[in-house]
Amino acid sequence: MTTPDNIHPVFDKIIDRKTKQDFLNQKSKVLWFTGLSGSGKSTIAIGVEKMLFDKSFLTQIIDGDNIRTGINNNLGFSIDDRYENIRRVAEISKLFLNCGIITINSFVSPTIKIRNIAKNIIGDNDFIEIYVKASLEECERRDVKGLYKKARNGELKNFTGIHQKFEEPKKPFLVIDTEKLSKQEAINIVFKKILPLITNNKNE
Repeated sequence: MTTPDNIHPVFDKIIDRKTKQDFLNQKSKVLWFTGLSGSGKSTIAIGVEKMLFDKSFLTQIIDGDNIRTGINNNLGFSIDDRYENIRRVAEISKLFLNCGIITINSFVSPTIKIRNIAKNIIGDNDFIEIYVKASLEECERRDVKGLYKKARNGELKNFTGIHQKFEEPKKPFLVIDTEKLSKQEAINIVFKKILPLITNNKNE
């Protein structure tokens, strides 16, 4: 897509990412939690953010439910709307990334293609894919939000796991199996694994 003649980006004139990272004493990354509804994505994301905040890291959580009540409230759950939902989220994440902020995203993002949309926008080096793994049976047993029941009853359409298959990541940065790990164990593992990626070496 070509840029209209009346659009003149000024990316080269604004304060650069490295300067902002140095100011915040951290390296910005996008942590992308993916997995079935009920797998524990949001719970782990919130826990990781609290641990990072306690260590003086500046973060921002972008959660699927929250984003759909605001900037993406005009989108449904068709495949095209899912693509657009993730595209917008990735562009927002990139803005936070360039501000030096560690962005923690929690989205079902059910297919490899849809996650690649985000990865291509954010960049391979900054897109940290974390697969929060739990079987459909376990997620449906938990049914934290009552969504599986609604999907089974026909009240929800295009629901991942019931109407659409979830495609597991092929080479995620990290796999967190919430059927084998406690909530705190999962949070601790993610925190320890990402810490070297976000620590600003210049001040060590």
